[in-house]
Amino acid sequence: MAKPTRTDSSPRLAPAMPYILVIGGIIGLICSFVLSHDKMELLQNPNFVPNCNLNPVISCNSVTQSAQGTAFGFPNAWIGLAGFAAFITVGAVILAGATFKRWFWIAFEVGVGLSLAFAYWLLWQSMYRINALCPYCLAVDVVMTTVFWYLTLYVTREGHVPVPRRLIGVADFARQHHVEILTVWFLVIMAVILHHFWYYYGQYV
Repeated sequence: MAKPTRTDSSPRLAPAMPYILVIGGIIGLICSFVLSHDKMELLQNPNFVPNCNLNPVISCNSVTQSAQGTAFGFPNAWIGLAGFAAFITVGAVILAGATFKRWFWIAFEVGVGLSLAFAYWLLWQSMYRINALCPYCLAVDVVMTTVFWYLTLYVTREGHVPVPRRLIGVADFARQHHVEILTVWFLVIMAVILHHFWYYYGQYV
């Protein structure tokens, strides 16, 4: 296993990483707060209609009232309240000049990766089991994907996570074309969503 060379031509992400964490954390925290509020309103009033109930496909009620909406026995949004607050905290202390040990970045990368896997599992459940989407959940998916992508590029670029020598070129290419790759990533997700719900949206084309 070899660390990526510091003499490669790929861009450094250290200056941008704390801003990505803080901005992503703020967006995610707002979404989690709204979802938590709506869940509490639904518990008090079963007839409560969230403002994100737009049509049969974009329907927060269908998602938040599903069993998947409380995967661990409590609203999933509560996880976001803690997790996104952590994003903001980490980003803020980096901006304040703090540094973290290698073990922290490895643990952070694993934690974000598992969180992204959970977010994508919820997206899959929303599409193929609940058959409805929550716009705030989709915003969380965007945040989690973006943070995971740039965090992965960062920890490999800075040598916190070693990259096999044979993959250094791949890692360098990913950093050189990080925006294009992320854009394609989102386009693929959008295509899958549109394909699944084409029975509804196709009538407007």
